[in-house]
Amino acid sequence: MSNATKSSIKVKVDDRGVERSLKKFKRLCESFGVIREYRKRQEYKKPSIRNKEKTAAAEKRRKKSQFKYNRGGKI
Repeated sequence: MSNATKSSIKVKVDDRGVERSLKKFKRLCESFGVIREYRKRQEYKKPSIRNKEKTAAAEKRRKKSQFKYNRGGKI
């Protein structure tokens, strides 16, 4: 990993309190994709299984958008 892609999340705890700083830290982790990456790396999935899940998710999105589109047309 090069230095350009490597970054760290730093949050200073100030007078406002720990709770607010913790919220900020969680938001930053979410925006950097730390949690998503952690969950992705928790277990190894074979590429074939990953592809099947990806196509299933795409099919689900397609059906959902098709349902929303068709729902308004019926009287």
